[in-house]
Amino acid sequence: MASPSVSDAFEQPFFPDEPAGPIMRTEIPGPQSKKAIAHLDKVFETRSLNMMANYQNSFGNYIADLDGNVLLDVYAQIASIPVGYSNPSLLLAATSPDMASAIINRPALGNFPQHDWAEILETGILRVAPKGLDQVFTAQAGSDANELAYKAAFMWKRRQQRGGPDVDFTQEEITSAMNNQAPGAPDMSILSFKTGFHGRLFGSLSTTRSKPIHKLDIPAFDWPQASFPALKYPLEEHAEENAREEQRCLEETEKILTTFHSPPAAIIVEPIQSEGGDNHATPAFFKGLRALTRKHDVLMIVDEVQTGVGATGKFWAHEHWNMEDPPDMVTFSKKAQTAGYYFGNPDLRPNKPYRQFNTWMGDPARALLFRAIINEIERLNLVQNTAETGDYLYNRLQELGEKYPGEIQNLRGKGQGTFIAWDSPRRDEVLKKAKGVGINVGGSGERAVRLRPMLIFQKKHADIFVDGMEKVFQS
Repeated sequence: MASPSVSDAFEQPFFPDEPAGPIMRTEIPGPQSKKAIAHLDKVFETRSLNMMANYQNSFGNYIADLDGNVLLDVYAQIASIPVGYSNPSLLLAATSPDMASAIINRPALGNFPQHDWAEILETGILRVAPKGLDQVFTAQAGSDANELAYKAAFMWKRRQQRGGPDVDFTQEEITSAMNNQAPGAPDMSILSFKTGFHGRLFGSLSTTRSKPIHKLDIPAFDWPQASFPALKYPLEEHAEENAREEQRCLEETEKILTTFHSPPAAIIVEPIQSEGGDNHATPAFFKGLRALTRKHDVLMIVDEVQTGVGATGKFWAHEHWNMEDPPDMVTFSKKAQTAGYYFGNPDLRPNKPYRQFNTWMGDPARALLFRAIINEIERLNLVQNTAETGDYLYNRLQELGEKYPGEIQNLRGKGQGTFIAWDSPRRDEVLKKAKGVGINVGGSGERAVRLRPMLIFQKKHADIFVDGMEKVFQS
């Protein structure tokens, strides 16, 4: 039986004044956008441009361009807008005296932290800290957060090998470090997983394995990669086969941890491999990874840059695993609008100052914005909304897939909020045609269509999206 079109009659709109649906006046890009793109191309890279946006006219779930087109946005700046365009609550936070001071007097936090920095952290970033992780190191972006976590892991491991925080560096370590040689520059690594994505800076890029275009021409560390489970769908029809696949990947990971020529100090893993194609694994796999890291005394870093802040129907995606033993570090950015890593073990603080340091060490203005985002998420119960809307959206897509089985393959993300994807044999064409029916949607991996709507995405928006996809499939 088909789901009723349109939402539950009791669904209250979070943005009552947002458009009732997409508005299409021209093709995309239209004439005004083409002019603006040509202008921008003289001074800035435009070859990856998706569309030229007008953010002053964008509101709620809808993104506008310069030609009067208004699209339902289920891509949300590559999963980075949490509570809607032009959110009035965020505007209040952005125009507060605290925000103005943070912007114009930006402090070098390691040397000159502002007097209320602890309070800003405790009432914002740390208020939503993952279970067992009560400290934070703030950063600039997701890549930066991951690299800082890698540094913390290496310093932790060497301190352990050296015999504790009070054992000083040897002269040989000090001298060799300046020549990029051991023992000062130790022969260690970070283990990541095939098709994973962890950023584009030098260290994070060495752990990124999603697409060659990210890595070509860039010198890289000789660091190991293990296989990430390639699950078969529907999951309920391939349970035994998928369990064997996950066990195979765990065995491969353990072999690398024990035999790789540059011993890993940590592993890094995404709860759902996002850039690499929306690849999932079960809680059993991640619990297995945690057991391996404990067994072999390496750290577990969970990269929640894209999965965090409510997108999967939990505030942090790794909450779905129900682990008794939390990860050592959890990195975040995107929807948080700031970045960093959470940790709990005090041994992950370096033994001396200036080892984990840069001029800014984060940004109070962005931390204040995240606090306002958290307040809005709690005020509107948006994590629960995302869980419920995700179930509704998944069911509607499942029905659409039964009607157009060639268009929606390997539908995945059930029970993971709106973090839903499927494989499409003509993915790029689908993304392009979606714009023609007023929907901005993105892809990942080689052939996946990935959904990354905001936390204010509701059942009525799901209906608009599914109806638009049906028009695309019919074309």
